Amino acid sequence: MSEKTAIEFKNVSRIFSVAHKDISGEVRAVDDVSLKIEDGEFFSLLGPSGSGKTTSLRMIAGFDRPTSGQILLYGQDVSNLPPYERDVNTVFQDYALFPHMTVGDNIAYGLMIKKVAKDERNQRVDETLDLVRLTGFADRKPSQLSGGQRQRVALARALINHPKVLLLDEPLGALDLKLRQQMQVELKAIQQRVGITFIFVTHDQEEALTMSDRIAVFNAGKIEQVGSPAEIYEHPQTQFVAGFVGVSNLISGDVAKRITGSEEKFTIRPEKIHLTGADEKAAGDMYFANGKVRDVIYLGLYTRYLVELEGGGDLVVVEQNLKSTSMDVMKAKGQQTRLSWKKEHINRLGG
Repeated sequence: MSEKTAIEFKNVSRIFSVAHKDISGEVRAVDDVSLKIEDGEFFSLLGPSGSGKTTSLRMIAGFDRPTSGQILLYGQDVSNLPPYERDVNTVFQDYALFPHMTVGDNIAYGLMIKKVAKDERNQRVDETLDLVRLTGFADRKPSQLSGGQRQRVALARALINHPKVLLLDEPLGALDLKLRQQMQVELKAIQQRVGITFIFVTHDQEEALTMSDRIAVFNAGKIEQVGSPAEIYEHPQTQFVAGFVGVSNLISGDVAKRITGSEEKFTIRPEKIHLTGADEKAAGDMYFANGKVRDVIYLGLYTRYLVELEGGGDLVVVEQNLKSTSMDVMKAKGQQTRLSWKKEHINRLGG
């Protein structure tokens, strides 16, 4: 990955006016966002619906323009340039393929508009089909393809123009779970082969964690945190990030004080907590809490326990079923237990 900045947001805001019946006002869809995305990164914009991630992508594409601030593409201010003057392409969730055209013609469409010679077009179509593992599919129609194959055709059509940046707007959202997981691996592999900057919008935390070099977590028009998947997951900087990316137990006040000696708010991931015997000896590098198993949910690969703590509060605990069966784990329901976790695994949020 080079050290050039592919995309930079400088204090970018996008404000929409709202007028509906008795309600009027402004919605700050993107609120004073500053961000740098480096050349060659697989960068994800992650957040719930309405958090500003898709509006940010649309402004990079040129489909929308910032109310204030600047958007730079490799150092050039493109804030007010139309889409066709930006060296970016977009892949949409619905693929937007032409149903009457063959796969080859769909992929070559951008080159035809640019009046690229037919021989070169055909050569580049063959190369791009090979890249997305669809060699031999050029003469088929989109209706003859599976959802995953159509998604790869849309990707090929965007890549054939050799854009500097590829924008992906929830492109895997229409696929079933198994195919989506397969395409996550394929998409990352394709990005690594072509080496261009991918900017990926998703509300799916697992998707972002699986593919990204870095992630920006959006909430209410602002960025809560930017970091690698490990940084985002292991060291969330805000309560929102801790709760939105994966599952996290949030502990504060009297409950926190009984465990750590301080009322300072902290989070602990369910998989970091272990169910231990009630007589487990305390250790200097561990925190302990006593409680009762209120519920047990067997999920095959792992079991989720809901533990009611002595003195109030609940903790979710996740343990892999390495040796136990469903009957074994269900016996824990209603039992007293002791929980333990390493001190280094808590994440303090302050306050």
